[in-house]
Amino acid sequence: LASVVYNKPLNRAQDSCSQRCGELLSTCSCQVTCQSLGNCCPDYKEFCLQISPYSGSLMGGKAFLLENTAFNTSSVLTCRFKEKIETRGYIAKDGKAHCISPLLYETGFIPFEVSIDNGLSFPYSGTWLSVHHSKVSDEEKCALVNETKWQYYGTPNTYGNLTVTWTHQALAETHVNIEVWGYHETGDSYSENWLAEWKYLYTLAREIPNTGKLTFTPVPAEGNYSTWDFGILRITPSSYSDGQSNIPSLWSNGHALAWHLGKDFRNDPSAWATAKCMEWDRKEEKLPSFKEEIIDCPCTLAQARADTGRFHTDYGCDIEKGSVCTYHPGAVHCVRAIQASPQYAAGQQCCYDSTGTQVLTHDSTGGSTPDRGHDWGSPPFMKPPRIPGFSHWLYDVISFYYCCLWSDNCQFYMKRRPSSDCRTYLPPRAASAFGDPHFFTFDGLNFTFNGLGEYMLVESDLTSLRVQGRTQQGHLPNGTGAQGTGLSAVAMQENNSDVIEVRYSEDWNLEVLLNQKVLNFSEQTWMDLKGLFLYSTPDQNITVMFSSGSGVEIRGNGGFLSLTVLLPEKFMNHTQGLFGVMNGNTEDEYTFRNKTTLPVHASPQQLFEFGANWAIENGSSLFTYDTEFLLNDFYYGEKHNASFLPVFFPYEDPADPLVGEMVSLCDSDPFCRFDVLTTRSLQVGNSTRLSHQNHRLLVEHLEPVISCGWLDHPINGTKNGTNYLLGSTISFICNQGYELTGSKERTCQASGAWSGDTPSC
Repeated sequence: LASVVYNKPLNRAQDSCSQRCGELLSTCSCQVTCQSLGNCCPDYKEFCLQISPYSGSLMGGKAFLLENTAFNTSSVLTCRFKEKIETRGYIAKDGKAHCISPLLYETGFIPFEVSIDNGLSFPYSGTWLSVHHSKVSDEEKCALVNETKWQYYGTPNTYGNLTVTWTHQALAETHVNIEVWGYHETGDSYSENWLAEWKYLYTLAREIPNTGKLTFTPVPAEGNYSTWDFGILRITPSSYSDGQSNIPSLWSNGHALAWHLGKDFRNDPSAWATAKCMEWDRKEEKLPSFKEEIIDCPCTLAQARADTGRFHTDYGCDIEKGSVCTYHPGAVHCVRAIQASPQYAAGQQCCYDSTGTQVLTHDSTGGSTPDRGHDWGSPPFMKPPRIPGFSHWLYDVISFYYCCLWSDNCQFYMKRRPSSDCRTYLPPRAASAFGDPHFFTFDGLNFTFNGLGEYMLVESDLTSLRVQGRTQQGHLPNGTGAQGTGLSAVAMQENNSDVIEVRYSEDWNLEVLLNQKVLNFSEQTWMDLKGLFLYSTPDQNITVMFSSGSGVEIRGNGGFLSLTVLLPEKFMNHTQGLFGVMNGNTEDEYTFRNKTTLPVHASPQQLFEFGANWAIENGSSLFTYDTEFLLNDFYYGEKHNASFLPVFFPYEDPADPLVGEMVSLCDSDPFCRFDVLTTRSLQVGNSTRLSHQNHRLLVEHLEPVISCGWLDHPINGTKNGTNYLLGSTISFICNQGYELTGSKERTCQASGAWSGDTPSC
């Protein structure tokens, strides 16, 4: 909106983007939309920085180029992140400026400014994307060859040399140092003085040739360094001093520092680890329990993979990558809860076997374990337990080494981290729109609405969630306008989150906009944003995961967007818009803004009136109008184009050769038939048929499943079966010499209770 309305007094002297990026000035613009609108200030590109690469690990030390800059090579370059963290940049021989990213304790887009007068003024600005350390590509790190050996070094049968390798071109110096850093958290758990710190410990190798490889025999670290058991390696040019912060660096993965632990560990690793495990167990005893507030697991693998607003694949056990589940033997797929729990920022993990049922720690060491620290961290980050990756290492991973990997005390770990079952899990409800737009509401009605304009698909007073859709006219193969429309853009926001818009650009590529700026997924496919996470698959399926647990999935296919919105149970009775009132009752699905309703069997013409009623206004629009076409047709034009009248009942002409092909493609799918007839394209019809099929499958996978909860085996006996869902039967047998009283078999009933009585031997 601001991009097109000039109402400031003319003052030519001000019209520079120096320190004004993102603003609209009186004679020109410093907003991201100015390039496509052609109204940028002359120095927009100079002061509003584009950078390459645009992302890197939160550990920092990565150089990035400031494009469109040409500075005097004698200038002193200072880069300031978040208005307080300063790093020293450099200017290459060609005059191009580079900043070094800092060590941060958070992920997401971080604003920065640049000074070339030794920090007096900071006229240039941009944003840097800070990324979870394990989501960064391997080329950007140094590699611990055979990482398991490093992490088990000193335990039985693990000794000898260790090798670290790196891309030597990544550091432009002849000699490098290799340092050891440790991570710890100090202060009282869950209090204001709980703080996180990465600390330089010592230099492992000094002034070695930058060949890209070092092999050494580890010796126990001296003094109190050997008490640090979680840490990382850093390789830096030798010209810098030991432990100097925010300099060009290559970090390794964070790992268990078995290889440098003291003599007490090497002499008897199992006894050392057992003592550590017991100490951890005593600490856990005193900490508040987080298990009551984490979300329960989905009951089945199908539910877990369908609930994309709240659960995401755990990369350590992924069915699409061959189910390599090292820590979860017997599982084929695990998911993690996307959002950390509200108070303690804890995480949930759920694993499933090849039959699609949950694997529980009560039955198997391959079961899923919840996390005191969510692996991905959680906003506002910065302090424990919300530090991405590293808080989780300290509470949930190094303790797993103590109890399960370096000693044989796993029962202590599993007692503190038992799997959650699914008794309280409630699947979300799904609504979809696709094709020549056909709408499937949360309560299961479907209708076709071929309006041309911008409409409210769903809005909720619960979290101020708004999802808006724009439709554009379809085209026939010969290029003339069709008598139908399809979704061309979807924009969304919840509370005061970032605004995400997914749209077809004018050359029909899928674009994702973050607060009006086109995003680039070339480096990162997962982004931690304000109030949401964003994920793009290689074939451009976009998923937006809002902090309430609501999810929006968008796919581009066949020239129109297809969209699915998933809302958790708490949104019941809190929605309105084209996707209806989500309350399990279809009678009030077609509710107008003024609360009047249409009957379930309303005619297409009546439904056209219902759709038109949900047109949005410029004041509440989330869309970006950054081209002449969008301004003329949607910003200055009507929000619902009343002069566009679609076909309500397309005619099937038996003499039309397309009709025969349509019947064999669509069979009895009415939406597929409708779209072939209105667009005269089998491709559009086919993508509608597939979207319809996907929606039906999704709704099927999200059917609620009854679970009766885990059953133990009797003391002095065994049980047969680990499935605790409706209709499953568990049988019990006593050991030799014992007799069974109670029920031999118990079956999970529709009431959610087991039949029979508890057996004993």
